[in-house]
Amino acid sequence: MLYAVPPLDTADLRVLDELTAMRTELQTLMRSKPRWERPLRRCLFAAAIQGSNTIEHITISNRDARALVENAPMSGAVADGIKQAVIGYRDAMTYVQQTPLMEFFDYSETALSLLHFMITRYQPTKRPGRYRAGGIFVSSADPLDPMYTGPDADSVPGLMGELVDWLRDGDIDAPSYARAAMAHLNLVAIHPWRDGNGRTARALHALVLARTGELAPEFSSIEEWLGEQINTLHYYDALRSVQGGSFQPERDTRSWLKFVFAAHHRQAQRVQRRYEWTVRLWNDLAHLADERGLPERAVSALYAAAIGELRRTTYQHDENLSRDQAIRDIQAMGRAELLAAHGHATSRIYVLAGTAAEIAEAASAAVRGSGRDPYA
Repeated sequence: MLYAVPPLDTADLRVLDELTAMRTELQTLMRSKPRWERPLRRCLFAAAIQGSNTIEHITISNRDARALVENAPMSGAVADGIKQAVIGYRDAMTYVQQTPLMEFFDYSETALSLLHFMITRYQPTKRPGRYRAGGIFVSSADPLDPMYTGPDADSVPGLMGELVDWLRDGDIDAPSYARAAMAHLNLVAIHPWRDGNGRTARALHALVLARTGELAPEFSSIEEWLGEQINTLHYYDALRSVQGGSFQPERDTRSWLKFVFAAHHRQAQRVQRRYEWTVRLWNDLAHLADERGLPERAVSALYAAAIGELRRTTYQHDENLSRDQAIRDIQAMGRAELLAAHGHATSRIYVLAGTAAEIAEAASAAVRGSGRDPYA
């Protein structure tokens, strides 16, 4: 027996309608494949990777998260274990992004264990991809009073088989956000592996949405929002409230669904503001580049620097340039006092300077906001 999809009330349906409207609008805007789409996707993908790992106290900086997504070297300050953890999660989420294009894809225990293997392969002692052989509990501040105790190891194969059957055929008519939330809850409640259960459950959440035709995972993920400290606490509270300390699938799951729906709505508001900021900033930087006699392609370099930092290799790849062309463009932006260099050799990055930095701050101020609680 698994935790079941509960009935949705009027407020839930209203929140889902608002969420669908925001997603549909963004999908429409993205169909034209704007030039800023790729760097915006990378920014959101980096934030999702950073957020999901931060929940598990695996922390990296914004800069290193973006370097990870751009396949650039991370800073020397990142410990090897942390580096391997976030690389594994990046690879798992990259796989999730590709599944809508796989006509042969099917939910299976192997598919879920593959996600887990990618996420935890750097820890061979944790049996990556293999179910746990013994009991498990999630610790709390008091080691004698665990926050959650998982079902017996002997129950895991049967429960995972039931979860896979449900993923294939269960509650097909339920809203995709509800199915994703329940897949997330059930996997983390079964706790089939020794470690990495939360990260794998969140990856499965994104996978369910990707497979049901939602926006790409980078636009649909709630991991950035969950990774903020106060929201992480609410996330654990929401799980604890439903689970009641142990695997009790007969319990009411309405509070969990409301939490997840609200999280998606909040993140959608954030993505909407980021889109508005991107369009405003891109247009203003295009005018600036034209005024300074820079080629049109320079806008993508300035935008990358506005998101965080610009790497020559990324700009070269995005604009299909030779190494020398990319260097000449960046040097021209430096002479125009629009970019400032930091670091040396392979670690060199560029950040906005002068008028370009002022334009970015003005764009941020125009769209800045804290969002609203959709259930308020």
